[in-house]
Amino acid sequence: MKALVSIIMGSTSDLKIMEEAAKFLNDMKIPFEMNALSAHRVPEKVASFAKEAHTRGIKVIIAGAGGAAHLPGVIAAFTPLPVIGVPVKSSISIDGWDSILSILQMPAGIPVATVALDGARNAAILAAQILASSDIDLFAKIQQFKRELAEKITAANKELDKIHYDFKI
Repeated sequence: MKALVSIIMGSTSDLKIMEEAAKFLNDMKIPFEMNALSAHRVPEKVASFAKEAHTRGIKVIIAGAGGAAHLPGVIAAFTPLPVIGVPVKSSISIDGWDSILSILQMPAGIPVATVALDGARNAAILAAQILASSDIDLFAKIQQFKRELAEKITAANKELDKIHYDFKI
């Protein structure tokens, strides 16, 4: 089994957030790898990883980083693969805005799909949807996942119907 998705984080301090992506990919039975790489501490390794990822069968890269959060953009600069950036609210963060803007505001030609602050699960869902565009079995799993989301809202509304207020119609 070869990894299709690579989950990269700036440091293992991001693991608590990034493991949400791992859990979703695991639940969907999508093979993935997980590594820590720092755009600032090991830039050569980041460049090498990004340049070679597609030769190892990786199809999508999820990159999470906090603070200045250059990791997703640096990876995107070196790879032809889609990169999904996860801004992480770190201990040195300015309420996460530094991470969000560092990932979101990429120059023309170097796109990084950016999810919400600490939104690693959504990054994994997006990665699965990208893969599902050429995998009919995974497409069916994504459709089922979306149906289950809708069913949760339907069930929640049934529970709300049970709540009584004098002027609730």
